[in-house]
Amino acid sequence: MSFPPADPLLSGTRAAELVSTLTARGQTLATAESLTAGLLAAAVAGVPGASLVLRGGLVVYATDLKSTLAGVDPAVLDADGPVAERTAEGLAQGARARCGADWGVGLTGVAGPDEQDGQPVGTVYLGIAGPDGVDVTRLTLPGDRWAIRTAAVASAVSGLLDRMSVTAPR
Repeated sequence: MSFPPADPLLSGTRAAELVSTLTARGQTLATAESLTAGLLAAAVAGVPGASLVLRGGLVVYATDLKSTLAGVDPAVLDADGPVAERTAEGLAQGARARCGADWGVGLTGVAGPDEQDGQPVGTVYLGIAGPDGVDVTRLTLPGDRWAIRTAAVASAVSGLLDRMSVTAPR
């Protein structure tokens, strides 16, 4: 078995920008990740100084863990499924609350090779919870499992930076 080649995101220009921005604002981050299985937290943790801003991360690959670890309402999971807008919203809010962070990011989706619960491969929901509420974005990402997962992480980093640019520091 071989691992994919090094990805520029994971070596980190945008992740470094995120850590720098969070540090300058005196704010913290937590993640709740399904399809990315901790890849977002790892990308942030790979940046020197990340310990000042990264509170923690929850890997909630299994559906039941989305509820028991991240606090997603079981009724939402029953009604909408694990890959859905309200699930991403709950993951982001849960990461923020459970880890005591200023910002929470939730990622859930389908990396393939097969669809899941009627959701096509490449469907990703990104939730970002902050001091001013929660935003959820539905993404349709191309490629194989690695490409979808790393694109989801890149989208999360960029999305959080964009959101922070329009949200006043606490």
